[in-house]
Amino acid sequence: MSEPDDLAAAFEQHRPRLTTVAHRILGSRADAEDAVQEAWLRLARQDTGTIDNLGGWLTTVTGRICVDMLRSKKIKPEIPYGDQPPDLVVIEDDELLADAVGQALLVVLDTLRPAERLAFVLHDMFAVPFDEIGQILGRSADATKMLASRARRKVQGTPHPAGERRRQRAVVDAFLAAARGGDFDGLLRILDPDVTWRTWTARGLVVRHGATAVAARAQQGVHAAITAHPARVNGEAGFVVRALNGKLLAVMACTVSGDRIVEMLSVSDPAHLATVTVTSEPPPPSS
Repeated sequence: MSEPDDLAAAFEQHRPRLTTVAHRILGSRADAEDAVQEAWLRLARQDTGTIDNLGGWLTTVTGRICVDMLRSKKIKPEIPYGDQPPDLVVIEDDELLADAVGQALLVVLDTLRPAERLAFVLHDMFAVPFDEIGQILGRSADATKMLASRARRKVQGTPHPAGERRRQRAVVDAFLAAARGGDFDGLLRILDPDVTWRTWTARGLVVRHGATAVAARAQQGVHAAITAHPARVNGEAGFVVRALNGKLLAVMACTVSGDRIVEMLSVSDPAHLATVTVTSEPPPPSS
């Protein structure tokens, strides 16, 4: 890794995982990207000959940066959706995220202290050993284990049951089934009368209001040669749409209230989709 280009290429291989880790800790995609960029700057200044495990080193440095950001409260609020496509965090297969309590973490983010948050995320969601987390926090493995345990109790006590996620998933799945079957009446039953669908296309933002307009557009895809797979998109129940050859065509997030969809956000702009990584739960860093 002595050559700058080789070092940059090695870092880029780790960037998606580091961004996912930082986003889970910070709760903000923009801040996660800032943290990972700072990790790159620190790596560029480091004597890489002293690094035995690049993945582990980057995880440690990124974790420390995240803790510093939390402690200094340099966390920017998420930018509301506007005319530009939103940043997308897409985790395919809803059950993976539900099992990993990722959504619950976001709900209780502000109730966890920085050290608790880091210990919980790295251990429970990324299987980083307690002794390695302790090195990031400057604490013993036993003390770090206690931090994670305390955070876990807070998360488990959050009033955001898995049943609610399953209900939201069921509503979105029903929408997909009705759209695939061309069932206009079925779509109307699932859509809130005042539903809004914002779609970022190659030509710009398209907004549709009302269940009739949204159902009519959804019904048009009945004969399309595509597949749709369940996913969590920015924490919401949604799905990814692919061509039969596997090419990503669109990503959609649905906000569910009661038993109806009240808002839909989708991106089909190829240029923006090219920047989106669709993942399952990432594997833990190698030791």
